[in-house]
Amino acid sequence: MLLVLTDEHKEHLAFLPEVDFAVVGEFGRIALEFLKKGSNSKIYEGAARKLNVAVDTVQHGVEGLMYLLSESSKLMISEVDFQDSVVVLGFPEELNKLLLQLYLDNQKEIRNILSELAPNLPHYHNLEWRLDVQLASRALRQQIKPTVTFKLHLEQNGEESAKVLQTDPATLLHLIQQLEQALGEMKTTHCRRIVRNIK
Repeated sequence: MLLVLTDEHKEHLAFLPEVDFAVVGEFGRIALEFLKKGSNSKIYEGAARKLNVAVDTVQHGVEGLMYLLSESSKLMISEVDFQDSVVVLGFPEELNKLLLQLYLDNQKEIRNILSELAPNLPHYHNLEWRLDVQLASRALRQQIKPTVTFKLHLEQNGEESAKVLQTDPATLLHLIQQLEQALGEMKTTHCRRIVRNIK
């Protein structure tokens, strides 16, 4: 699977062939720090002074490199696919090899960082339900009004919480149909490919 870069990302990476290979390696280290700790303008300013270029140019170069490495790691792109993705940029062969080495050396670490950054959402633990039917009221002696009540138990970071939901059977049937349709969609080859690349 090839990584498709936008024109903006290509423009940001276009600065890399103008600097020494050691600087590109340093940009790779800064890109990893960017992923771990966030952006640091002092680092960009120091690098810009050493290279005699604008701070924005350095920042865009590091961000472009970070995007290239993080997206490649996220999609678990193979060596050959990474090389094919980078060839489009028109860089010299030595720079392409250096970028490949940066990717291979840091792929596991980047995937670990990205997995830590992923949101920790509550997940299903248990479900209790009850069917209530109102057969009559003071105003209407013969009515049938069913309601379904759910108590959804969720778990997040080892803590449990409960949500109470109430609906009528028609809405519940519609919800079931939508969920079954979503499950059916997940079985398509397109969705399977996406899910496989996310893991």
